[in-house]
Amino acid sequence: MGAFNGLGMHLGNLARLSDADSRSISPENLTGARNQGGMATEGTGAEPARDLGQGWKISPSVRIEPGETFELADIDGPGAIQQIWMTATGAWRFSILRIYWDGQEHPSVECPVGDFFAAGWGRYAPVNSLAVCVNPGSAFNCYWEMPFGKHCRMTFTNINTEPMVLYYQINYTLTEVPEDTAYFHAQFRRVNPLPYKEVYTILDGARGRGHYVGTYMAWGVNNRGWWGEGEIKFYIDGDEWPTICGTGTEDYFCGSYNFENRETHQYEEFSTAYAGLPQIIRPDGVYDSQTRFGMYRWHIMDPVRFRENLEVTIQALGWRSGRRYLPLQDDIASVAYWYQTLPTALFPPLPDKDSLEII
Repeated sequence: MGAFNGLGMHLGNLARLSDADSRSISPENLTGARNQGGMATEGTGAEPARDLGQGWKISPSVRIEPGETFELADIDGPGAIQQIWMTATGAWRFSILRIYWDGQEHPSVECPVGDFFAAGWGRYAPVNSLAVCVNPGSAFNCYWEMPFGKHCRMTFTNINTEPMVLYYQINYTLTEVPEDTAYFHAQFRRVNPLPYKEVYTILDGARGRGHYVGTYMAWGVNNRGWWGEGEIKFYIDGDEWPTICGTGTEDYFCGSYNFENRETHQYEEFSTAYAGLPQIIRPDGVYDSQTRFGMYRWHIMDPVRFRENLEVTIQALGWRSGRRYLPLQDDIASVAYWYQTLPTALFPPLPDKDSLEII
């Protein structure tokens, strides 16, 4: 990436000085402008601050009405988003995060907010990874670096029938961006149920030069027995057969042997820097009737490079009689994360509200 320019930092360069400018957008500074924070005189905190006045937490959050799209960020570059923190009320599947780079008409990130932050089932579960953290009580944190050359626009749409409240902070830098820097992308998909003998597509239609950096999956099992025999496959630059072919679903997510604790004979949650199974929703004998899983795998140390295009699929396989594989018809949702050159190819239409709903 050339000389140090103030984009991402790590322990090895933390002491280095930079000419980059630090900025932050929140309800207390909607534009991120310098010397403009905490100046609100109206907001969701105005009533409890009525005895204190300006500067005393007047606007800690925003209220987003049904059908409303709220503009989170409108930033002229060059620069980079460095960290995003959010906590949102309401149904997370009905809150849609979008990010547009350099004035493009269609988004490079389009995803329900929960799934984007590895919390696809609408319930809190702690996530402790390098790229994404979910902290008590429902604090979403993203550390994917998102450089941009000219412009960043970020929106949040409430497709629910009820208003919701959003607390957020977007920390970014204004700095030079090298010419060989790629743009962050994230795409959500969901199929429920997966048709019999069909593979699930995590990503298809990525066009340009780039590298694949992560997968999150919210997987709801509709059959009894083990469900994770399926292989993930990466088709690079027009492959007829995949160049990268995994050996099993739990293997791809860096687990083994059914994610099973050999002493308790139960599925076991885990959350690490690069991979995890942080959420397991178990049947409760009443309304939680099927087991559901949330899994992530970050390719931070092993990005999958492509020069022209990339397709990523995964099989849904269990077992049936005679020790034969059983193609499954499960409820599967995913987020693919990658970096690539612009322009961004148009994404498939986001599922409608009923097709997004967790049922």
